[in-house]
Amino acid sequence: MLIKNKVAQAVIIAGLSSQGFAVELGDFNGTQFSVGGYLKAEGVFNSPDKGKNTFEGSARQSRINFAASRTENGHKIRGFIEGDFWDNNTSADSTYAYRLRHATISVDNLTVGQTWNGQFFANAPFDTEMLNFWGLGIGSIAGNGAVIRPDLVVHYATKGFRLTFQDPVYSDASYPDMVAAFTHRTASGHAFNVAVTGRDVDMTPSITTDSESKFGAALSLATKLKFGDTSLSLNGFSGKGAAVYAGWGYLGATGASGVAEVDSKGDLVTVTGFSTGVSHKFNDKVRVNVRYGQVTSNEVSSTLSEDTLKLSLANVIYTYLPGLEFGVELRDQNVANRPPSAVGVSSRPAGKQVEVMAMYKF
Repeated sequence: MLIKNKVAQAVIIAGLSSQGFAVELGDFNGTQFSVGGYLKAEGVFNSPDKGKNTFEGSARQSRINFAASRTENGHKIRGFIEGDFWDNNTSADSTYAYRLRHATISVDNLTVGQTWNGQFFANAPFDTEMLNFWGLGIGSIAGNGAVIRPDLVVHYATKGFRLTFQDPVYSDASYPDMVAAFTHRTASGHAFNVAVTGRDVDMTPSITTDSESKFGAALSLATKLKFGDTSLSLNGFSGKGAAVYAGWGYLGATGASGVAEVDSKGDLVTVTGFSTGVSHKFNDKVRVNVRYGQVTSNEVSSTLSEDTLKLSLANVIYTYLPGLEFGVELRDQNVANRPPSAVGVSSRPAGKQVEVMAMYKF
């Protein structure tokens, strides 16, 4: 496996990368090439609190990636590119456009390109394994999948520290969105992370001709404790300017930048969330995960009936053969957390969902 930098290693720890079974293509003129990815077929049964039951089936999450790495004058250089098929429907229900997910250049401890944001790395490696594609860490500061991969990210990671500058959500921001984090891992397998986020927030989102903004900061704590074949994850965060990344704010799960961050009085809302989960590996074939997360805004619009988004889930994953997995996940959430216009598909409604999936990693 051609994974040299800490960014890639963290993704593997999170269980969210498709590089776990990357195939080495060979060494050509000092450059090592590999290809990886997975094919995933999934079906989601929706049983909403309101409305009729529905079913969504898709293989659009399937993805493929390529990596090239070499050592030049003592420096490790790596290029990585990955795409999936989750773009808008292009012609028919079974035809989808290829979408860029990651495109990065890494030199030693520095990574530049389109990839996971700093909030993701402050939480995902310490979270409980999920099948839920549209609920990236609900209850964490990285819960909003819509902004999980900014157009441009700069990571510098060394000795447990990570400093991130990323393309700001607010298009007229005076500086990048920022994340500073530190991770400590013990010999027994425990891991701890503390992160501080900061960003320039649009204070007048309904006015596009001005640039009135304010700095918002938040604190995130995450840990994963390992006890033999059982692990416990705990996560909490609170602060301002975090709603758009957490996936919940003044207008609930809708709105970007200042729309989610600013209340009716023109003040920044404070968003607070936490999650907890337990994972257990019964044997080399079967593992089980249970997770609960919630995120609350201290002020919400009068049009909302809830000030808190809650999501609970449980899954069983069965490894039939190396690289080939089957899984089922039960989910329950109290409000919708995906707008109907998102990528041409229906919203994730309030109520219960059951997902069944088959995945082959290569």
